[in-house]
Amino acid sequence: MDLSQIKLVITDMDGTLLNSNHEVSSLFFQLFKQIKKHNILFVAASGRPYYSIADKLNTIKEDIIIVAENGGIVAKKETILLKIPINKNNLYRIEKLILNNTHIHPIYCTKSKAYFKSASNGYIKLLSEYYPNFNVINSIEEIKEDIIKIAIYHHEDSEKYIFPLFNELASEYKIIVSGKHWVDISDDSANKGNALKLLQNHYNITKDETIAFGDYNNDIEMLKLASYSFAMENAVQHVKDIARYKTKSNDNNGVEYILEKIIQAKETLTLKN
Repeated sequence: MDLSQIKLVITDMDGTLLNSNHEVSSLFFQLFKQIKKHNILFVAASGRPYYSIADKLNTIKEDIIIVAENGGIVAKKETILLKIPINKNNLYRIEKLILNNTHIHPIYCTKSKAYFKSASNGYIKLLSEYYPNFNVINSIEEIKEDIIKIAIYHHEDSEKYIFPLFNELASEYKIIVSGKHWVDISDDSANKGNALKLLQNHYNITKDETIAFGDYNNDIEMLKLASYSFAMENAVQHVKDIARYKTKSNDNNGVEYILEKIIQAKETLTLKN
């Protein structure tokens, strides 16, 4: 495994770069300075909204690229490189399914904020950890911005209690289990893989020069586009089957462990030259 040629690092956030307390380690920020010194492009790719990722990585947000809403938004600083909203023509079909199932809690995600339904009042504190910039609404008619993604929460098991409800829409939308409690609905072309491909083409970076980290199903497309694809120790089995390599868990600095190896490989190459 020759990591000396890496030019792009892309990592998921929850369950990957973030620990179980949703924190970024101080070690990561130390390593980022060295990554930047070696001119490696760093990309944070998450189902989280843009502003939430920027908040978690506030001290370096000007130096990275953010892939938010599972690829629905790609941004460098405040410049939007890609935005893929949900087609509103069929939005009411999704809304009807949501209204018929009161045990699930939808979040309507735009670039600038999230919209929670007033019916989800008991879960708003929990949901705001992921979507801290929010308004509470009674109807989707109140949303005037483009909706990039609809995230749906269930307190027990998203794959069991949410996914089957929306499977009938799979031919028109991307319906994906993005965590134990979450199913995300977005335009079919909005995924982390398409976002990564855009960046690889834009910066003329190959699969062999790309390293990717993930733990859940919404990471699979981007893992397939990196020759150095890493599943976290805490990843679901399907991601472990897809990824070429494994690393430590998110609570044991699995991403940082490999970043250190990249830096060592770069420095060794520099000494040889």
